[in-house]
Amino acid sequence: MKLDNIKWGIIGCGNVTEMKSGPAFQKTEHSSLVAVMRRNKEKAADYARRHGVPKWYDVADDLIHDPEVNAIYIATPPDTHASYAIQAMQAGKPVYVEKPMALNYAECQQMIEVSKETGMPLFVAYYRRTLPAFLKMKELVESGVIGTPLSVSITLVKSASEQDKNASDANWRVDPKAAGAGYFFDLASHQFDYLDFLFGPIAKVSGLAVNRAGLYEVEDTLAASFSLESGVVGTGLWSFVADESATKDDLEIIGTKGKINLPSFQHTDLLLTTAKGTLSFSFQNPVNISHNLIKQVVQSLRGEAECVSTGVSAARTNWVMEEIINDYYQS
Repeated sequence: MKLDNIKWGIIGCGNVTEMKSGPAFQKTEHSSLVAVMRRNKEKAADYARRHGVPKWYDVADDLIHDPEVNAIYIATPPDTHASYAIQAMQAGKPVYVEKPMALNYAECQQMIEVSKETGMPLFVAYYRRTLPAFLKMKELVESGVIGTPLSVSITLVKSASEQDKNASDANWRVDPKAAGAGYFFDLASHQFDYLDFLFGPIAKVSGLAVNRAGLYEVEDTLAASFSLESGVVGTGLWSFVADESATKDDLEIIGTKGKINLPSFQHTDLLLTTAKGTLSFSFQNPVNISHNLIKQVVQSLRGEAECVSTGVSAARTNWVMEEIINDYYQS
């Protein structure tokens, strides 16, 4: 399909849409935000007022069938991604959905099938594929400056938040019915999707997931090993309950002639190390961090360019994560 002007409606105008994504729909050429929806009507109305959005709803179906809305961004927790995306595509509207793509891989496959049946494009908000530091890492790998890529290692160690320490505080990110798993799904999804972008699909993966701190029912510490179709091998370590002194965020690519290090979530420098020494590269991200990807989505809907993050690519990440956590949830 091809649209001239994309008129967006947001389902789930919560925190993620305040700065990361929402304003970018207004700032992008040939794009506007015309309606928002949230089940809490007071919060929906407040969001619309603050962001200059003409219409708001408290029922998703009303937004989906608004004739002025011709594309839909779904920013709810993962448990409703598939149902809203399928409804929107069946209503003849392309979809841009938050990550992870859905609650599980089976739902991802359902979404892809409906996209094929309806001809409606399906995009997923893995915006690291468009950020300057991650594009630079890809450029360096492909230039051969570190030789043949051999291995990748992911480390993400965080301390528990005050919200997690207080069991009375509701947090959907550690509710498997809403999130699919714990923080691993929310955060590691970005990392695995980027590896898919950098090296291609992961072919084999195995992992272990445990709960060591007992702050919530889902996994809090995980380890994984994997190999990619390109031949690169990898390992990963994640913990979300460590002491502050142990926190670490690093993505390391090792090649036959050097290595590259870049944090996945901290916006600090990329480091390139070779026999010549270490070079540091600094980058400025967009004010609204999803802006570059949203531009691509708009360009794709206008028939001007291909978008790097689709339902097909994003579903692979859900498969990888499920392979790592499956034993924990089946035990």
